[in-house]
Amino acid sequence: MSLVKVKALREERAKLVADAQAILVKAEQISKDDEARFDKMMADADSIKANIDRLEKVMSAEHELSQRVEQRAGRDNISILDAKNQDEQESTIFKKWLLGGMQDLNDQERRVMQRRAAPVIQAAQSVGTTTAGGFLVPQSFSDRLEIALKYYSGMMENAEVIETDSGADMPWPTVNDTTQVGAILTENATISAQDVTFASVTLKAYMYTSKLIAVSLQLMQDSFFNMENLIADIAGERLGRIFNTHFTTGTGSSQPNGIVTAAASGKVGTTGQTTSVIYDDLIDLIHSIDPAYRRGSKWMANDASIKVVRKLKDGQNRPLWEPSVQAGQPDTLLGYPVVTNNDVATMAANAKSILFGALNKYKVRRVRGMTLMRLNERYADALQVGFFAFARVDGNLIDAGTNPVKYYQNSAT
Repeated sequence: MSLVKVKALREERAKLVADAQAILVKAEQISKDDEARFDKMMADADSIKANIDRLEKVMSAEHELSQRVEQRAGRDNISILDAKNQDEQESTIFKKWLLGGMQDLNDQERRVMQRRAAPVIQAAQSVGTTTAGGFLVPQSFSDRLEIALKYYSGMMENAEVIETDSGADMPWPTVNDTTQVGAILTENATISAQDVTFASVTLKAYMYTSKLIAVSLQLMQDSFFNMENLIADIAGERLGRIFNTHFTTGTGSSQPNGIVTAAASGKVGTTGQTTSVIYDDLIDLIHSIDPAYRRGSKWMANDASIKVVRKLKDGQNRPLWEPSVQAGQPDTLLGYPVVTNNDVATMAANAKSILFGALNKYKVRRVRGMTLMRLNERYADALQVGFFAFARVDGNLIDAGTNPVKYYQNSAT
């Protein structure tokens, strides 16, 4: 049913975009009324796209859950039904803990939660005991966190995410051997040597928190209220926002090195392009990337910048923007997928407003998933219970000197 609905929504959106693009191609200069019609059509198309994205995220989570149950069944040598029952049992116990704390659990349920115990990091180089920490969230809860994280984080959706058990510094080796070539070996000659120079990028584990989520006891006692979804959505959205900001524009000093910070210059706009970009500049940006990285490359820009690009046409008066009508496939610009990331700068003088390249060369390192803590007594006088999630992550663009991602920078004047 969901696939049928997504297909219908995509077709509806494709027609809206086609009608909007028809306004662009009918004349070199469009009137204010036509521009307003174009913007209205594209706004409606964006609303439909948001619905499509939500449906596809739910379908993706359901597919991942099914795969995970199968993997657990194979790992523990049990039936798929038993594996599914174990997941549901963990989720039920976790929800019971959310509502009532450890005192509401029986001995067996406490043992299940203790197996999920995770320490809290107390200082820069010290780790607390497991009794002072929270609990690693079960996968059913984590799935909802991940949907929220991805919805608010264009970077998390497109970077490569690496899970580690430890938070120790993680060196990522790099090598650039692109200037070296092979050679013909003549008879009886010896093979010449050529050293390979290795380097590395170190991924750390910065501590992030969702900050406190205070929930009233009355709300928690309402049987119709889904506490698990509320906590997951709020925590996921908060963490998703800060992750996306730092993975995009982080300084690399006591925080992740953002993809914009790490990227190289690919094209600077010609004079007068302070809040715009032209067709030729986009072509130049594409070809500033080595062809080896172009396969699988993507655009990334702020939604306001994407709005500007949607109105561009080529030399034959054809729109550069191509809406997707296929499930799971994004819109394209000059044949490459487009990622919306509102932490990329909007177009302004000297702004690095458009990225292009192999976005998956940005690596996100995460330690042991998400952990949730419950504070029973701190807010008791206000009849509230406090929750907060925390995660340890870092990120950086793995660049071996070949610049897999570059940016377009608007002109200064």
